[in-house]
Amino acid sequence: MKQPATAAAGTQQEAGGHGFGTAPVFLAGISTILGAVLFLRFGYAVANVGLLGAVLIILIGHAVTIPTALAISEIATNRRVEGGGEYFIISRSFGTTIGATIGIALYLSQAISVAFYSIAFAEAFQPLGPWFEGFTGLVFDPRMVSLPFVVLLLTLMIVRGADAGVLGLYLIAAVLAASLLLFFLGSPLEEAPPGISLLSKVADADGFFIVFAIVFPAFTGMTAGVGLSGDLANPRKSIPLGTLSATLAGMVVYVLVVAKLAASASPEAMASDQLIMGQIALWGPIIPIGLACATISSAVGSVLVAPRTLQAIANDRVVRWQSITDFLGHGTGSANEPRNATVVTGVIAVAFVAAGNVDFVARIISMFFMVTYGSLCAISFLEHFAARPSYRPTFHSRWYLSLLGAVGCLLLMFQMDPLFALLAIIAIALLYRFIRASRSAGGDDLGAIFRAVMVQATRQLQLGLQGIETESTADQWRPSIIMVDGRTFDRASPLKLMAWLCDRHAVGTYLHFIPGFLGLESYRESKKTMKRLVKLAHDRAGGVFVDTIISPSMSSALAQSLQVPGVSGMENNMVLFEFSRHDPPEVLKEVHDGSLFAAATEMDIMVLRHSDVYFGNRERIHIWLTWHDYKNASLMILLAYILIGHPDWSDAEIEILVAAPEERAAGEEAKIEETLATGRIPVSSRNVRIFPTDANVDFSQLVAEHSTTADLVILGFTMPRLSSKGVELLQRHPELNDVLFVCAEARLTID
Repeated sequence: MKQPATAAAGTQQEAGGHGFGTAPVFLAGISTILGAVLFLRFGYAVANVGLLGAVLIILIGHAVTIPTALAISEIATNRRVEGGGEYFIISRSFGTTIGATIGIALYLSQAISVAFYSIAFAEAFQPLGPWFEGFTGLVFDPRMVSLPFVVLLLTLMIVRGADAGVLGLYLIAAVLAASLLLFFLGSPLEEAPPGISLLSKVADADGFFIVFAIVFPAFTGMTAGVGLSGDLANPRKSIPLGTLSATLAGMVVYVLVVAKLAASASPEAMASDQLIMGQIALWGPIIPIGLACATISSAVGSVLVAPRTLQAIANDRVVRWQSITDFLGHGTGSANEPRNATVVTGVIAVAFVAAGNVDFVARIISMFFMVTYGSLCAISFLEHFAARPSYRPTFHSRWYLSLLGAVGCLLLMFQMDPLFALLAIIAIALLYRFIRASRSAGGDDLGAIFRAVMVQATRQLQLGLQGIETESTADQWRPSIIMVDGRTFDRASPLKLMAWLCDRHAVGTYLHFIPGFLGLESYRESKKTMKRLVKLAHDRAGGVFVDTIISPSMSSALAQSLQVPGVSGMENNMVLFEFSRHDPPEVLKEVHDGSLFAAATEMDIMVLRHSDVYFGNRERIHIWLTWHDYKNASLMILLAYILIGHPDWSDAEIEILVAAPEERAAGEEAKIEETLATGRIPVSSRNVRIFPTDANVDFSQLVAEHSTTADLVILGFTMPRLSSKGVELLQRHPELNDVLFVCAEARLTID
């Protein structure tokens, strides 16, 4: 069937470097998976943890690597994958700052892997040690083989490039297949136990996680093919197919190998001979040959990948040292071979080869790979919840598998070596801060993806809240306050009151009113104003959501605002208005009309009349109640309680002052105390005062006598009284400082 033009074009577009297909991805992965650890340390693993423990190590290892393989496959199909493999995937998902941080850890693991496989290559020559010592009179040192090997390998890569490496993968894969076949065809040793024991192991065996750390590099090869991304004709196809097939095939082979070992040799024999597979195989020499080929293939895979990772990091200019990035990012020839990066990789590899201890190097590699794999799984997990439109992979993993991989990596790091794990995390954190501070690094990439996750989480929560019908009860009801005000930058009290109320218990939306019609000019003005508003909110009202609104009039702005839900997704249930005692009459008229308008939408109303004292010392809150005002009482008390929960009001006391006819005074006092006790409101009985009244007592005079020095006085009102009295109602008690007028749409029950 003729390929569609668009698909063909896409394939062509994605082609790069050498234009390899899927086979090199699979071969690079499987050749690295069936590597040195398989031949050298699987016998050790079975000997120290038993067959059951070895199988459990394989399963736990793949519980990390399979989610990682799925995550890589998913992320790799989201966009064109270029050179740099895993680094490219991380950096284009998280951004270059965190991408470079993880990429450097990844590169070091790859570079050290070259040393690891070179050391393991030398182990294949251990059977020749006695002959060498007899012939030369010198003690055989594996470094006599490993150092020349790594130099020769690196020289070959520098001179011939990736073509030679990929050709070698085909030959090595064939030898590996032959060595494993002859091993499975081999017979059990004479001292082999009858049947298969699941639990048999040597005395004084190494701990489970010590063995796991030494064996874990065996599971890391599945990403080797990803590093060829820049040289693949169609990475979106080749990476998922090659990576997953290599991972699953390797797991099956691993289980079969440990089962064969357990059935063919005693734990003691496996512990004493690291090349025990050679004694079992149908033709023994094939195992050292297979080991040599396995280590060569793994080393080739690492040499192919590591320099390309470093080259990609350098080309992204993530640090300010241009001369170094130019040197490391330089490519040679039409395929952009990273020769300079290969030289640097060689220096690192030679340094670790000189250490000569395969188990030590294995544990270092394991820690670096854990950091990388955990990061890849975390990316996939976060992308599932961020739901960014730009994230459109053609292959999909599952969020819970990615979460399993990320958490598993973190836990296993501390199980393997808590000190190394802690040092690795600290090193990564310091490296991230350094790169972020670099002038060439870009922005806060980590913050960007978490913001995307938060946006999606907020959306889901809002949708969930939308379907919940709340009642006015203490266990469900909370203030959801909205305020529209055009005097934001002239006075601090209203926004500060919003911040106090919304610190913990309430939800607040503050809209700065810009008069006019929506157009290009007014829209640009609103964006400039928004920057000022956000800074102001950060300084004064961190818990309040702020925005601007453009409308021809305050009434139209209020009408628009009352019809939309609050920032939490809840319907707004309360409106805050404000004015100063020094404001002209038209401001009071605006507040009066706005209150009546808001009441028509069944909103609770608050009107703040603020003074020059700015809530004084914030030590005394007076709540005045009258016998005909108990519809507002619970809301007034609850608002005072919310206020004293803020640190700015932590030293404040609430006093409830009740003006009631003498014959009802005792009953009203009992009612208030019952409300306080039932509602668990921290107001002592000594702060509840009853003032018997009659026709001769002036309520305004009573309030003036007792509350002139209060920092905030809360008074109730009703809509019928506001409608009949007009602005006069809001001007009463002029001797008071800051006053909060409250009108409840319905009586709130506190319990």
